[in-house]
Amino acid sequence: MRKEFVVIGLGRFGGSIVEELVRLGADVMAIDSDPERVEDYAKIATEAVIADATDEEALKSLGLQNFEHVIVAIGDDIQASILATLILKEMGVPQITAKAQNDYHAKVLHKIGADVIVHPERDMGIRIANNMMSNNVLDYLELSDEYSIMEIKSNDRIAGYSIKDLDIRANYGINIIGIKRGDHIIISPGADEKILLGDVLLVIGAIVDINRFVNRAMT
Repeated sequence: MRKEFVVIGLGRFGGSIVEELVRLGADVMAIDSDPERVEDYAKIATEAVIADATDEEALKSLGLQNFEHVIVAIGDDIQASILATLILKEMGVPQITAKAQNDYHAKVLHKIGADVIVHPERDMGIRIANNMMSNNVLDYLELSDEYSIMEIKSNDRIAGYSIKDLDIRANYGINIIGIKRGDHIIISPGADEKILLGDVLLVIGAIVDINRFVNRAMT
């Protein structure tokens, strides 16, 4: 059964979600109040509709209450984002993901019932900053204010050693949960698994501990 989504707000963030969901095989209803944006996505989304996201009757008439997941990707209009999220929650939409402009916006979205809150600009800034700090950090996924998962490319400082040799858990309090080796992924590698030059390590732990590992063991 194909998954069905609604994306409200077709700016760069919302538009990219529509395109990727469609690419992954989902049915997507795309909504925006701007006719030009809707026209742009009419050939991409399953259905593209001009509608005011703060108009409860309009959202009900589109049957949004029958969708399992709605993404509120409204850009700069924080009031419209909050009202749309509140309306969707009161309509009984099971899963609501909402874009937050800042921490205060995120707090309000959380209070009114958004299930997942994303900070695309902040998250991208964090990724870019981490990549600039070390050539070995390829990507960064924040799990909380203190913990994250990082993709770290091995170098000649650790290549040839096994996970047991490096004793990463004892020395740094972090765990290697996977190794990307070309097109192959080793899930939960054993202690005797040797790290090869160019391997990408999927590391989970406290951000301060991961950074300590990168700065001490790999430089």
